[in-house]
Amino acid sequence: MATPILKKAAMIGLGAVIGVGSFFAAHAQASEQYLPSLVYRTGPFAPSGIGFADGFADYVTLINERDGGINGVRIRLEECETAYANDRGVECYERLKDRGNGATVVAPLSTGITYAVIPRSRRDGIVLSTMGYGRADAAYGRVLDNVFMVPTTYWSSMTATLDYIAEQEGGWENMRGKDIVHAFHDSAYGREPLGVLRHYAEEYGFTLHEMAISPPGVEQRSVWQQIRRIQPDWVSLYGWGVMNPTAIRTAASMGIPRDRIIGGIYAAQDDAVLPAGSAAEGYKAVTFHGPGADYPIYDELQQYVYDAGLAAGDGDLMGTIAYNRGLINAGYIIEAWRQAQAEFGEGRPVTREETLWAWQQLKIDEDRVAELGMDGLMPTVDITCENHEGDGRVMVQQWDGENWNQLTDWLDTNRELVEGMYRDSAMRYAQEEGITPRSCD
Repeated sequence: MATPILKKAAMIGLGAVIGVGSFFAAHAQASEQYLPSLVYRTGPFAPSGIGFADGFADYVTLINERDGGINGVRIRLEECETAYANDRGVECYERLKDRGNGATVVAPLSTGITYAVIPRSRRDGIVLSTMGYGRADAAYGRVLDNVFMVPTTYWSSMTATLDYIAEQEGGWENMRGKDIVHAFHDSAYGREPLGVLRHYAEEYGFTLHEMAISPPGVEQRSVWQQIRRIQPDWVSLYGWGVMNPTAIRTAASMGIPRDRIIGGIYAAQDDAVLPAGSAAEGYKAVTFHGPGADYPIYDELQQYVYDAGLAAGDGDLMGTIAYNRGLINAGYIIEAWRQAQAEFGEGRPVTREETLWAWQQLKIDEDRVAELGMDGLMPTVDITCENHEGDGRVMVQQWDGENWNQLTDWLDTNRELVEGMYRDSAMRYAQEEGITPRSCD
């Protein structure tokens, strides 16, 4: 029987705007804070997109229904369907940016769309919240001062993944001579962590095998036959969409232990393991938040959103990885607005300039995370002028056939390495684009 997330992905003609009656009011209230939401509820990657969009929307509904908005300022959410296509993402950005009383922040929800709208957002003064995707070098805040990688990047997460592998092998001194395969979606996304992998391979003496898989990744047998001949000690899987469960099933058929495969951030979702069935048992992946629904925030969602009949979906995706990511992404955006209000005046929508100010020094400590009901779910944040990522910490989770189980506490990342990489890459980009880096003195 098809799982709920896959049945949802198959739905055709799903409305792109949640709550049409309330959100498309003829005249937006001056007291509303407008929030465009770029989503992909349709298309080949819908199994990931639906859960995220539901979680994002449900958190906004919770704030409106439980709190009456942010100090009385309700949030008006409007979705725009991109189907994960770059051209449609740009179209959504341009169409929604000046709706209502004006967008102040956009979450593109796609690396490709992020690349496409960065120049536009800089021109418009709109913040981009690119949570764990997009340009990793945007973490160097002196160049792209309106783009934020909270709470981690592909590069940071890969350093933690390699630290975890080394720990399983008994220390970095035991990594010499090991074979590590990076099986990746042959795109900018899949190639993102290659610089980190190559650096570690050279420094610690393991052999890195780079195995590109052509999108969409429905046929991978020849690649995994090569991987089987290598007999790797570990496999890093950077897949997306249908590539992930196909890779897991094919690896299992080749006798490759799933507990020696560690997926990247976007190979860590439920749509990576559910279609693979029993072949996925033991599979590991790195993520930037806690799994499941055992957090106080879910009691609040139950009372104010689900029981009230206001959920974006039918509630069957709560606790999934994608849904949790939607929750915390909305959480970061709303906390930034709350901090902007505290600085510039409560009880009114904040401007683009005020929103940017808040993001450039966003602080969400452990006490505040607990107050939000997300202790263990949402990572803390500490943004500075130069650091638009925070500490980048992640955790490793494992699939037991029914649920994701957290294997580690928050893992530190190699800040010295990635910060230097961010700076060098961002400065090259600044030179190419004629951007004058700002001073952080």
